[in-house]
Amino acid sequence: MTGPTTALPTSHDMIKRFVELAGPARTPAADMADLADMIRTLMAVQAGRDTRVRLGGHLFDVVITGSGVQARCAVALMDEIQGGCGPVIEDPEGGWFYWLVPPGSAARWTSHPHAVCLGAPHTITLPSLNRTVPPGPYWFRPSASDRLVPTGPLRETLAQIRPEPTPHAALAARLGVDT
Repeated sequence: MTGPTTALPTSHDMIKRFVELAGPARTPAADMADLADMIRTLMAVQAGRDTRVRLGGHLFDVVITGSGVQARCAVALMDEIQGGCGPVIEDPEGGWFYWLVPPGSAARWTSHPHAVCLGAPHTITLPSLNRTVPPGPYWFRPSASDRLVPTGPLRETLAQIRPEPTPHAALAARLGVDT
């Protein structure tokens, strides 16, 4: 005795079903908009324009410290540790250093007496790549495509060197963030 037979779909039917499941051909993947924004941003910076970028995501977070003599000593120490410090932006008007650190660092950063780490949803304006002197924010240590500043050695260096002034109160007042 045999049961009812079920017809197997043809290869044409299977391909048609796969195409239907794939969705419209012109709908970009959800992460492609972020990639396009990132490429436009990096092209603008490379073209010599200051560009505002969102922290976090796939680019970087930022550690903020004072930019005084102690901070310059911290950069020199990070030069030794890293074989050339990763990217650091100085804002001479504000008196801050912005250390570009790996994305996701802000989520893991614990309170530090001399530094604050910010990620999404905050933004930063990157100076054009050819701006290496004031006026305005400039690359104290230019951005190299192959590195960011590692947070572990940076935390230890900042704890040892203790750059002043600390950014906590200024950031809390300006951004309304608990630092």
